[in-house]
Amino acid sequence: MSDVLDELQWRGLVAQSTDEAALRAALAEGPITYYCGFDPTAPSLHHGHLVQLVVLRHLQLAGHRAVALVGGATGMIGDPRQSGERVLNTKETVAEWTERLKSQVSRFLDFEGDNPARLVNNLDWISELSAIDFLRDVGKHYRLGTMLAKDTVARRLRSEEGISFTEFSYQILQGIDFLELYRRHGVSLQTGGNDQWGNLLSGVELIRKTEGAAVHVLTTPLITKADGTKFGKTEGGAVWLAPDMMSPYAFYQYWLNAADEDVVGWLKIFTFRTREEIAELEAAVRERPGAREAQRALASDVTTLVHGAEATASVIAASQALFGRGELAGLDAGTLGAAVAELPRTTAQVGDAVVDLFAASGLVASKAAARRAVAEGGAYVNNVKVTSEDAVLTADDLLHGQFALLRRGKKTLGVAVADGAAA
Repeated sequence: MSDVLDELQWRGLVAQSTDEAALRAALAEGPITYYCGFDPTAPSLHHGHLVQLVVLRHLQLAGHRAVALVGGATGMIGDPRQSGERVLNTKETVAEWTERLKSQVSRFLDFEGDNPARLVNNLDWISELSAIDFLRDVGKHYRLGTMLAKDTVARRLRSEEGISFTEFSYQILQGIDFLELYRRHGVSLQTGGNDQWGNLLSGVELIRKTEGAAVHVLTTPLITKADGTKFGKTEGGAVWLAPDMMSPYAFYQYWLNAADEDVVGWLKIFTFRTREEIAELEAAVRERPGAREAQRALASDVTTLVHGAEATASVIAASQALFGRGELAGLDAGTLGAAVAELPRTTAQVGDAVVDLFAASGLVASKAAARRAVAEGGAYVNNVKVTSEDAVLTADDLLHGQFALLRRGKKTLGVAVADGAAA
């Protein structure tokens, strides 16, 4: 059990802790009970939350007891952002998102066995707290000077917009969570992102003042890319964990496209591969970078972790089929649609000239260029070579009645979408 802290540090998953020596001792004497909170301020968790879910899983695999908190109460407020005041969501929206997040979190933890995880909602206790109880029993333990000194609060106070009492109070609510879980379940460690350091310390201080006990906090660092760009940034925003917000195919492709400079670090952080396995993949990056073995391992492992083995097998099959190494017709409509979603496209009808579709999709500069591609043997529809400049699109070419994959040469792809079909 004590080795887990060394493992987390080796993987780059530790930024700060309140007292490393004391935490090591507690882990060695374990098992301890620990928690991490997830606020439903969006309908899905994203890549940042994935770091915390991985930490939860590592600690549980080491024999410690996990508590995952979904903030049905704190999600109605949201922690203060540096950019300005949050728009408060309705109670109904927060309740719906809370259920979605519960389902997502549940995939990462084991709720059976010798150290089963717990899933809790802080609305269960915060909703029962009256304003008088809040002020008398909790508020008296907080000092404004300490609260105002928190980084995000201080920045917001210096801004033109300032900060509302609602968001300013968030750190107290998070402290209440730690205290309540300490009392109910013996929780003695809270984990979270390093940007939450101040909020996490709120609970440490509250427990010290009310219970006279010492508890621990462990934070993870901000994950960055080697080139300085923001990790997890895509055209669609965040790397969402919900399949209805980011398809498993697009999710897989994000990890597959990891740069050589990033992939080894991400293997350590986001997968459960051993040190020996990661060392072998690091050597592969160095010796055979074109094979992208490490990237394929990363994409497969993380997609399986988030979406399951079946979804991963489907997206790998789709990736291969797009470039002629698998059967396009064997892909289900959802996977195929996700696979072609970002390709250059044109609308089409049965009977349209194939050369017109190649030109309209932008795969070639003109119809004349499309005819040359056909003549040179470099034009394909659904990975079948086009042999005639007069070829037309047939009903059989429209997979699932919607898509015809266009390919110029080995790697340049586009798609013809049946007129009236969903984009």
